[in-house]
Amino acid sequence: MKALRLLTILAVALVSWGHVGSPNVIYEGDAGPYPVRVIVRPPEVIPGIAEVTVRSKAGRIERVTAQPIHWEAGAKGAPPPDEAQPVPGEPGLWSAQLWMMTMGSYNIRVQVAGPRGEGSVAVPVSTAPTRLLRMEKGMGTTLALLGAVLFLGLVTIAGAAVREGMLDPGETPDSRRSARAWTVMAATVLLLGLALWGGKRWWDGVAAGHQARLYRPYSVQAEVVPEDAGRTLELRIDDPRWQDGGWAPLIPDHGKLMHLFMVREPGLDAFAHLHPEAVGATAEGRFRVVLPALPAGNYRVYGDLTHENGFTRTLTAKASVPPPPPAAAGKAAGDNKAAGADPDDSWAMAPFDCGTAPGEKAMSDLGDGYMMVWERDRAPLAAGRETTLRFAVHGPDGKAAVLEPYMGMPGHAVISRDDGEVFVHLHPMGNVSVAAQRVFGGTPAAPAPAKPAVSVPAAAVPADDHAMPQGPGAEVSFPYEFPRPGAYRVWVQVQSGGAVRTGTFDADVT
Repeated sequence: MKALRLLTILAVALVSWGHVGSPNVIYEGDAGPYPVRVIVRPPEVIPGIAEVTVRSKAGRIERVTAQPIHWEAGAKGAPPPDEAQPVPGEPGLWSAQLWMMTMGSYNIRVQVAGPRGEGSVAVPVSTAPTRLLRMEKGMGTTLALLGAVLFLGLVTIAGAAVREGMLDPGETPDSRRSARAWTVMAATVLLLGLALWGGKRWWDGVAAGHQARLYRPYSVQAEVVPEDAGRTLELRIDDPRWQDGGWAPLIPDHGKLMHLFMVREPGLDAFAHLHPEAVGATAEGRFRVVLPALPAGNYRVYGDLTHENGFTRTLTAKASVPPPPPAAAGKAAGDNKAAGADPDDSWAMAPFDCGTAPGEKAMSDLGDGYMMVWERDRAPLAAGRETTLRFAVHGPDGKAAVLEPYMGMPGHAVISRDDGEVFVHLHPMGNVSVAAQRVFGGTPAAPAPAKPAVSVPAAAVPADDHAMPQGPGAEVSFPYEFPRPGAYRVWVQVQSGGAVRTGTFDADVT
C-alpha cells in the first residue's frame, strides 16, 4: 500500500521547479529597492485562482500589484495588474488573487511602490490541471432531490394537462381522459429519461476529456549499469509525449542541463546531487551520469528540467543500485573523483534521526573539521506556515567559514518527507528556477547543446544568474513552507575550502 500511495503521489506531481508534493512557489529577493518574499499558491484546476502573498522584509510598502503574464500571450496579451490588499493584523503583508486561465508557463509580475520608489520582480510559475474536483456529497444530495422534484413535477403537469386541461370547472374527467393522461405521463417519463441519459453521456464525455488533459509526469526509466571502473545511471524518458516532440527545447540552469537527486529508501540515509549529460540529442530523452561511491540499495530519483519557454518539470523514477566496485567502495562521502564525473557532483550519508527540537542548535559534521549548525527558531515547524531555515558553517578553527559559490549560489537545500511524498530543491532565493526567471526577465537563455559541457565554473556563470551577492560569509538561509506534517530530512549543501560539503538534519513538522 505504501508503494501504491507513492506512485499515486508521483502520478499527480505538481510541476513547479524542483519539487514533488510541494506546490507553492517561493521567491525571496529584491523588487527594486524593496527586499520581499513572494509566495504563489497555484490552483489545482485550470482555469483557477492562484493566491499570491507579498511580504516586505524591510522598508514600508504602500502599493502592490500582481499580473499573470502567460509565456505565449506576453505582456500585451496579459490582463491588467490586480491590486493586492494589505492583510489585517499582518503589517507588511499583502495578498492578491489571480486567475490562471490556461496550462503553461506564467510570469507573475509583482510591482511594489513606496517611499523609496518603485520596483518589480518576475516570479516564474508553471501551471497545469492536476486534479478533478468532485461534487460535495451534501450538494450532490440536494441537487438530486431537487432534480427528482422537477422530474415528478414535469410528469405530473403533462398528465394533468391531458386529463383536465380541456375540462370545464367542476367537471370530472372520464376514464378515456384518465387513460390518455397515463399514456402521456409514461411517454414523458421515457422522454425525460432519454434526455437525462443523453445529458449524462455528454457530462461523462466532458469529464473524460478533462481527465485526459490532467498533467501527468513523463514515464521515466532509471537503470544502473555496472562497469569495471564504477557504475553508471542511465535515465530514459520513454513517454510518447516526449518522443512526439511537443515540448520546448531544454535550457541549462546553473550551467547544468539537469539537476538529479537520489535518495535511498526507506532510511533516507544516502543522498546524491548529480548532473547527467544528454546522450545524443535531447529529443532522444536519454541521460547518463557516473555514480559516486553510493551504497547499494533502492533509491528514489528526481530530475529537474527547465524549458526555454520557462516551463519547469521534475522527472521521477526509482533505481536499484548494486554495490560499488572495490576500487570505489572505500571513498569518503562527497569524494566523487570517478572518471567522467561532474566536478559539482556530491553525495553524503547519515542515519535518519528526527530528533531536533525547536530552539535547539542541531549540528552536522561536514568532514575535514567543518561543522554546520541549524539555527532553529523557538517556534515549532508547522505545515502551511512560512519559515526561514538558517544554517551557519564553521571551519576547522571553529571560526566562521568562507562560503564559496556553488553553481552560482551560496547554498542548495533539498527537503524530503520520509515517505517520499514531498520533495523540494531550494536556493536562498526560494524554489524558483533561475533560468526561467531570466527568460521572463527579458534575458533569453541559450538553448542547451545536445551534449553540454560537464561543468561550468562559478566564475563563468553570468552575473544575472547569481540570485544574491556571493561575498564571504558563514551563514546561508532558505525560505520555505512545509506543505504537510510529518518527519522530514533536510540536506544543505555549501562549498568551502574548495569542496562541496553536505549537512544533514531532521525535523518533525506538526
